[in-house]
Amino acid sequence: MDSDALYSIGELARRTGLTVKTVRFYSDEGIVPPTDRSPAGYRLYDADALARLDLARTLRDLGLDLGTVRKVLDREVSVPDVARAHADALDVQIQTLRLRRAVLRAVARRGPTPMELNLMHRLAKLSEAERHRLVSDFIDDTFGSLDANPEFVAMMRSAMPMLPEDPMPEQVEAWVELAELCQDTGFREAVRRMAEYQAEERSQGDTGGLHHELNEAVRERIDEALAAGILPTSAEAAPITDSLAALYAHAFERADDGDLRRWLLARLETAADPRAERYWELIATINGWPVSPSLAPVFTWFTAALSRYR
Repeated sequence: MDSDALYSIGELARRTGLTVKTVRFYSDEGIVPPTDRSPAGYRLYDADALARLDLARTLRDLGLDLGTVRKVLDREVSVPDVARAHADALDVQIQTLRLRRAVLRAVARRGPTPMELNLMHRLAKLSEAERHRLVSDFIDDTFGSLDANPEFVAMMRSAMPMLPEDPMPEQVEAWVELAELCQDTGFREAVRRMAEYQAEERSQGDTGGLHHELNEAVRERIDEALAAGILPTSAEAAPITDSLAALYAHAFERADDGDLRRWLLARLETAADPRAERYWELIATINGWPVSPSLAPVFTWFTAALSRYR
């Protein structure tokens, strides 16, 4: 290419593959100013103008606005800096589009009412910090000012909803349901009662933790009873109930007597709200964790077995 050659708008258009209208637009906007004019007054452009036009087209194809293109061409900003900033902006746009796609797929699955659709869209748009704040506020309001089980409260605070950048529709649905659950007055009151119960236990000297091994042992024995078809109020259930009570007596260093059975019954009934289990199921779904088997049948069986101690 002759570095001294001058080109008309039509020749620039042919060399770049752009339309004459587009080249004229860039020239009018000062992106590619003419180098000279012909005796007849037509705009002429040199090799540098052709290079500017090629770069301008590339930057526009990448989605940069005219103002930014002009700054790059005038060397007010560098190409790497612009590319980095634009890539960051595209990351945000891509994440937004992925979330919007997941919401639309969830809408197609659920068929919500216009009000539910608006709620779903609004909740799904919350940032990660806003999602964490919503759940943290729920925990603060239900456990705040109470000396409840510190391990349990710490576990709740550590299990924040982490909606992925490219969520599945069921993860969006789970987040919307979790947000609604955390704002449900009835559920908040139920969790507050559980927190008050834990605080009362601690005031009476019970500083026990989460007792994972005890819970697993109870689940295993009651699962066996359920599999064998043993009714909780039958004579066959009595030895199982006695063995489970003995486990609790040992774990909590209490006498195995009628008071222990009544305490156990109250403890089970306090924790039996199915919405509490649903809370953890939703957290697991949002975060892509395995969902634990339901404890509802276990609680129901054990509660029924202890019902004669009311």
